Amino acid sequence: MRRIVVSMWTTLDGYVAGVDDEMDWLAPDDDMAAYETSLVMSAETLLLGRVTHADFAGAWPPIARDADQPPETRAYAQRVDEMPKIVASRSGAITDWDNTSRLDSLDRDTVAALKAAGDGIVVVYGSLAVIAALQRIGAVDQYDLLVHPTALGAGKPLFTSGTRLQLVSTEAFGSGVTLMRYTPAVGP
Repeated sequence: MRRIVVSMWTTLDGYVAGVDDEMDWLAPDDDMAAYETSLVMSAETLLLGRVTHADFAGAWPPIARDADQPPETRAYAQRVDEMPKIVASRSGAITDWDNTSRLDSLDRDTVAALKAAGDGIVVVYGSLAVIAALQRIGAVDQYDLLVHPTALGAGKPLFTSGTRLQLVSTEAFGSGVTLMRYTPAVGP
């Protein structure tokens, strides 16, 4: 059975972007890059929304083919480029990218079939509408939150009120970012 893992960069106060999608608060470092590379190397599939898929399709394939890129960046880009990608899009208007398939719905039956179709990890990046749909049906198995030492006070939240999680592990990075792994809390 596949597991769905949401990997998200977030602020201390739970925002994944500012009010106007700004992300100037990010503090990437080598530890974060190593985590992201390890995650995609171990993952079976990416599940993305239409916009995130288009952004990734425009960015990662050229980096994957660019011999001037740092080896770590290129390895990540090559894996993302070659791995299976699923786009959640009702419209069907998705960017052309190798190894991409589409789901027109993220209802319980469709997601159950997606999970039953393999044994690996399905990683979700960005794609707040996809995450919200998965949260509504209780389909997220794990959250890997890269919590940045910044509070925005307003912006685009990852969670709605009332979301309860159980901490699995933490790992502090040199930049002050902390990788916090959570699973959905069971019970009240």
